[in-house]
Amino acid sequence: MMHLGCFLSGPGHHIGAWRMPGVKADAGQDLQHYIEVARIAERGKFDFLFNADSNSTFGPDDPNVWKRTTASMRLEPLTLLGALAAVTTHIGLVSTATTTYTEPFQIARFFGSLDQLSGGRTGWNLVTSSAASEALNFSQAAHAPHDERYARAAEYIQVVLGLWDSFEDDAFPLDKQDGLFLDTRKMHMLNHKGKYFSVRGPLMMRRSPQGRPVIVQAGQSEAGRELAAETAEIIFAVQQEIEPAREFYADIKKRVLKYGRKPDHVKIMPGVMCTVGNTERDAAEKYEALQALIHPEIGVQTLSDMVGFDLSSYPLDGPLPEVPLINTQQGRQKVVIDLARNENLTIRQLYTRLSGARAHRAIHGTVDQIADSLQHWYETGAADGFNIMALTFPDGLRDFVDQVVPELQRRGLFHKDYEGTTLRANLGLPIPANRWSDAAKAAE
Repeated sequence: MMHLGCFLSGPGHHIGAWRMPGVKADAGQDLQHYIEVARIAERGKFDFLFNADSNSTFGPDDPNVWKRTTASMRLEPLTLLGALAAVTTHIGLVSTATTTYTEPFQIARFFGSLDQLSGGRTGWNLVTSSAASEALNFSQAAHAPHDERYARAAEYIQVVLGLWDSFEDDAFPLDKQDGLFLDTRKMHMLNHKGKYFSVRGPLMMRRSPQGRPVIVQAGQSEAGRELAAETAEIIFAVQQEIEPAREFYADIKKRVLKYGRKPDHVKIMPGVMCTVGNTERDAAEKYEALQALIHPEIGVQTLSDMVGFDLSSYPLDGPLPEVPLINTQQGRQKVVIDLARNENLTIRQLYTRLSGARAHRAIHGTVDQIADSLQHWYETGAADGFNIMALTFPDGLRDFVDQVVPELQRRGLFHKDYEGTTLRANLGLPIPANRWSDAAKAAE
């Protein structure tokens, strides 16, 4: 079965969503709004909710750029997902957290706690920070170089995984008769000492019902792909065309083999913005109504952020200039540049194409047309599922849940109910063996 994630984003993913009549413009900080969205997604049997994050407002230091976007409003994601854990029962809860501006013990504890409180429904989207301006909020004068961020991330995740295995599965006898709460022989200090971190441990909690949180990544660069192949269990992809998507899919599935992993234990899920209409024309009109709300200032700024180069002084109806390799989202930058060159797009055409859907694939049409497109990608080796991006919340998500999901179920492509109570169970992922178990030791 294909897998579906619900990508959360305040009033909606389209950059003009907040301007639409009937949409709550400041929904990004409204808990009741998120509760409604979460319940719609769970009714649609989505595998998980996904909340992206950054520790700064995207874009340059000039605050005038922010006046046309909702980017300045962003809740701390684990606080939000903790609240949503209390009002949902099966849907997974996946959040971004950077390895560049946090410590591994903190992340292990935060996500381990949410995994316990949700009954094993948590996933961690490991990133190395795409916004260089995050450095300025953590007493750093400049963003760390790309390769160094990934080297730090590779050590970071090993520390986190080790901390999540601080206790063997049967370390807590809870023997009231003898007054024995913990068998200390089954508690293990990590005692990690590496280039970037020195962490003793242990983490102050037992393993979760799913063993540990699911590891998620979105790296597209060479370093990102390699780290994902070694550690990730879900990979968010950004390809807009099916052939590059198939190439990415095949590349990742091949890479995981050298780490002794099974390709089916890594789920590749491109982001897709879907507009559902009664007819193809109806869907196109819905989408164009939002496209018309993209102000040129924010369109150019969004595109500038994607390519890592200030385009504000270039003519809107001229070509994308040559831009240097950036220190942040190199994989996404390549996708954008390739699109501009291959289709000979102007800056205006490019930002209109990309900023609305935030550089992800956008499809609009009837229920059958959208289902056909998703099915084609799924069945021809381009995706294991999709991270669905609603144009507006909650209406855009409700359209997908009430119309597209039943069609995917009718075709036998998507489950009609949750397979289990944990995120791993619903994704068909195995529970990782505790590194201190006899089985894990034997495998070494």
